[in-house]
Amino acid sequence: MDVLSEVLKAVKLDGAVFYNGEFSAPWCAHEPDSPTMASYLSVGAKHVIIFHLITEGRAYARMEGVDRPVPLTAGDIVVFPRGDAHIMGNGPPVTPMDSAGELQRVLSEGVTVSRCGGGGALTKIICGYMTCDLHLSHIFLSGLPPILKINIRNEESGQWLEQSIRHAIDRADTGRPGVEAVRAKLSEVLFIETLRRYIDRLPPKQTGWLAGVRDPDVGKALALLHRRPAHPWTIAALANEVGTSRSVLAERFRRYLSETPIAYLTRWRLQLGAQLLTSTNNSVIEIAAEVGYESEPAFNRAFKREFDLPPARFRSQSKKR
Repeated sequence: MDVLSEVLKAVKLDGAVFYNGEFSAPWCAHEPDSPTMASYLSVGAKHVIIFHLITEGRAYARMEGVDRPVPLTAGDIVVFPRGDAHIMGNGPPVTPMDSAGELQRVLSEGVTVSRCGGGGALTKIICGYMTCDLHLSHIFLSGLPPILKINIRNEESGQWLEQSIRHAIDRADTGRPGVEAVRAKLSEVLFIETLRRYIDRLPPKQTGWLAGVRDPDVGKALALLHRRPAHPWTIAALANEVGTSRSVLAERFRRYLSETPIAYLTRWRLQLGAQLLTSTNNSVIEIAAEVGYESEPAFNRAFKREFDLPPARFRSQSKKR
């Protein structure tokens, strides 16, 4: 069972926008944070994941307010899972270009090559922005560092993916139908491939959700809980489907996630409930049943404990944002 796929189905990654950058050293660009990006992309309260793929040359990336840059070379993808504001550049310090204005141009005109810099060494970058549900994405984004770098050229699958993305970008102005959809899907594949490689490279003693995904027993239990969140799970029933004992499953689950499987399920159900409250017109009692609660009062109590607001007020306040 593939828990990452189950979670990403619920999170619903979508809405990629690419732009193609050719920058000559020295150059520097300021990238806005997730809320600012969301306002430009008109996606409301959704979270925006930002990434940059270096296809030629060198660059650096650093978080806003952080002095130490992350060096980047061709084939590197750098991801900002939490959508933090950051700086990209190459060469000696120069005044940063505001990428927000360039993004507005791309949104109005479509993908074209953006050029700037001082005429030195060339860096080519493909930039992408993905949106996902603010509540549901927290479960795996919280297990990632604020800045993540992976090279995708060291395996054939990564090389194919980079070539496919470059081809889609090169054909952006051909006017052929479906080009934008292809770019969006490729960006999702690129992000998922980055997550997979990050999980594979975690140290053996690493804990947390992403490390738990890799563990055979915990990963299978997580996949079952995400596939059937409304099922009346007990630790005994879950252990039976995983194929292990209750004590072993409870111990391994707590080792990676610092809580019991049922406590984890409760939090996930409430996150699903929050997502349904903000994305549908279903009644509270309908949502309660959909996420596994037998009564509306029980859902109300649990929801208020998690979000400090009852479901109805949470919905009304979310609409005002």
